Amino acid sequence: MLSDRSAATVRATLPAVGAAIENITARFYDGLFAAHPELLRDLFNRGNQAAGTQRRALAGSIAAFAAHLVDRPDERPDAMLARIAHKHASLGIAPAQYETVHRHLFAAIAEVLGDAVTPAVAAAWDEVYWLMANALVAIEARLYAERGITAGPDALRAWEVVERIEETADVATFRLRPADGTPPPAFRAGQYVSVQVELADGARQIRQYSLSGLPGADLRQISVKRVRGGAGPDGEVSAHLHAHARVGDLLRVSAPYGDLVLDERVLDDRTPAPLLLASAGIGVTPMVAMLEQLAATGHRGPVTVVHADRSPADHALRAEHRAYAAALPDADVHFWYERPEPGHPADRTGRVDLAALPVAPGTHAYLCGPLPFMKGVRAQLLAQGVAPAAVHYEVFGPDLWLASPSSSGPVGEATMSSTVTGSRAA
Repeated sequence: MLSDRSAATVRATLPAVGAAIENITARFYDGLFAAHPELLRDLFNRGNQAAGTQRRALAGSIAAFAAHLVDRPDERPDAMLARIAHKHASLGIAPAQYETVHRHLFAAIAEVLGDAVTPAVAAAWDEVYWLMANALVAIEARLYAERGITAGPDALRAWEVVERIEETADVATFRLRPADGTPPPAFRAGQYVSVQVELADGARQIRQYSLSGLPGADLRQISVKRVRGGAGPDGEVSAHLHAHARVGDLLRVSAPYGDLVLDERVLDDRTPAPLLLASAGIGVTPMVAMLEQLAATGHRGPVTVVHADRSPADHALRAEHRAYAAALPDADVHFWYERPEPGHPADRTGRVDLAALPVAPGTHAYLCGPLPFMKGVRAQLLAQGVAPAAVHYEVFGPDLWLASPSSSGPVGEATMSSTVTGSRAA
């Protein structure tokens, strides 16, 4: 991994770099987009750039990777790298783009830190960068090879919308099939695809959406929440899909990616580990796909299903959520609604509280939803004795959990990591 000389330099300079890392990444993006405006137009999430969340996520990933190298020199943060590589592969990132990032990132480091960037400091951080970049290139090459595709624009191909289902006022399900008639690639429950659309200003923005079920051997489906009224700008791609995507339209879609998939210990027919699937809001999509997989394969182990939403009317895929759980012989379902409705009472009201639910020893938990929800549920699970490595979770959008090193969820403790360019939320 990191050479002894570079490790000593990185350890000594990490506090200074860490203190300046958000300024560095801000200068980096400014320089990158000035030189390559097509990257902001057609690759990076413009909403996340405007909100500053992507900058903070990139800063967190760099700092976390460097800290891991000096704190744990004999191991590589493979969980973190795999999560980033899956996202990059879904976007078609090519090896040459790491050269472009390197050039603008190190120009930003020199600009922000000035004379503090001695040749030794520059060489040490250059080594950190290329250790991370080359590891990602290798993982991404394997992912492309497994799917029989090449990096670049051809990593996405045309899919036709064959059905549109209005799940709630703000969630629509789109059923898709490859426009060229070839069978869609296989996927594992919990994975996602990238979807690219052309917006009114000509930009070709890309977002990731979980595959929310398997409606047929020749179809795949995504369920898209229209993002609006949040802390950041409204979602460009989700709004476009809601307003314009109709049956017969074509979308450019990637092969399935993502490593938030059910652990083999959970699926073991002989001694299946207890499983807990907890979601909130649109985080329900990968959980419903996992429940469908469990029901289809005759899973017999204990499964606890937890979901939180504003109301039954806001609970996307609610019927499927209950139906797949009901098909399992040992499932326990708990829905929390802030505003229960007549005929659709909640099991609980208010925020999710797992104190009253039995959490069996050896439980594997899968979480998806807003970051505060996942932090709260994870803390409750750890308090009940669930092993940190058995809590698996996915952040829709830039991963600000990792970007806050003082919060729980350090690199390597679970399957959480930071994304560099993608977002699955808007």
